[in-house]
Amino acid sequence: MVSIALLLIVLAFAVIRPRGLPEAVAAVPAAAIVLAAGAISLPDALDEVTRLAPVVGFLAAVLVLAKLCDDEGLFQAAGTLMARFSRGKPRRLLPAVFAVAAAVTVVLSLDATVVLLTPVVFATAARMGARAKPHAYACTHLANSASLLLPVSNLTNLLAVAATGISFLRFTALMTLPWLAAVLTEYLVFRRFFAADLAARPRGGKVVATGKVPAFVLVVLGLTLAGFVITSLMDVSPAWAAFAGAAVLACRALAQRRTSPAAIVRSASIPFVAFVLALAIVVRAVVDNGLDEALGHLVPTSTSFLALLGAAAVAAVLANLINNLPAVLVLLPLATAGGTPVVLAVLIGVNLGPNLTYVGSLATLLWRRILHRHDTRPDLGEFTRLGLLTVPASIVLAVAGLWLGLALTSTQ
Repeated sequence: MVSIALLLIVLAFAVIRPRGLPEAVAAVPAAAIVLAAGAISLPDALDEVTRLAPVVGFLAAVLVLAKLCDDEGLFQAAGTLMARFSRGKPRRLLPAVFAVAAAVTVVLSLDATVVLLTPVVFATAARMGARAKPHAYACTHLANSASLLLPVSNLTNLLAVAATGISFLRFTALMTLPWLAAVLTEYLVFRRFFAADLAARPRGGKVVATGKVPAFVLVVLGLTLAGFVITSLMDVSPAWAAFAGAAVLACRALAQRRTSPAAIVRSASIPFVAFVLALAIVVRAVVDNGLDEALGHLVPTSTSFLALLGAAAVAAVLANLINNLPAVLVLLPLATAGGTPVVLAVLIGVNLGPNLTYVGSLATLLWRRILHRHDTRPDLGEFTRLGLLTVPASIVLAVAGLWLGLALTSTQ
């Protein structure tokens, strides 16, 4: 009971963040308490931290990489590209935002889409005189939905890869159809749901000047992506490729005196890394003290379509109850009994499910804070209605894509 209560306190603190304090302020003491109370042994806690060390190391490196890309003007160039493609028409801006948000999520992870792209989307819509709401909502939905494609696109993906040992290329091959299904479903629903906003005539739009494309950054990102594949083939953590890409941009920025060592360290978000590790210890204590038995019969081990859909549904519900990060930490040990297919189905649930509620993912919580900074408050009813239209449909179609991909690869 102590570990469950502490988990709920940590999650509530992460949602509310009183006085803007980092999530680690609650998570680290909670981890210390479960250790002191004997809910988890020190060796088990150290084992959990050791297991997650490469994952959180990659997370820190990607956060640095994304911030340095922003400093180099990558996101501003993306805003210019979106505005030029739309030609002053909000209906054309939406597919541009979808394409850029999906690409950013895939390569630089969902946090980059929420934290760095959302403000650019607001600025681009304002420059065009278009209503920002459909495009701002697209950022948070695509941050979750478009994170299915690569292991590096989401922390949950990295945890799943670490649990199964699946290769980078195999993961990407199996998740391509689910990713396409999820993104396409989101786009079709958005076009209908925000039809009035997209049809509104732009007010006071300005001519968009040609922006400078940061070619050096694009080359570094391309090489970093190649590094992800190469490290996977060599059975080496992709964190090394992310570190290499971040190091190249950091050295260039330092040499040009456009950043400082302190700014680079801050961009690694050490408090958030500490939060992830501490949360993992608390979740492990919850699982070891009975939650695994309570949920064990709910996670199927079959690879039939209905079984995979059931696994995704359980994951989606749990993600919306306790947030997707603890949900995946809870479910992965249970899902591995069914093998890689069940783990990937769980991943679909914890990545797509959070679009239903504010608390489903940390990315959505970050997105709400960004909207408040732009004097925009998302409407809970509207957010939920949009989620009800996108989440069930995208999960069903994504699981169908996974099941089809498994069937095709098993016959080869």
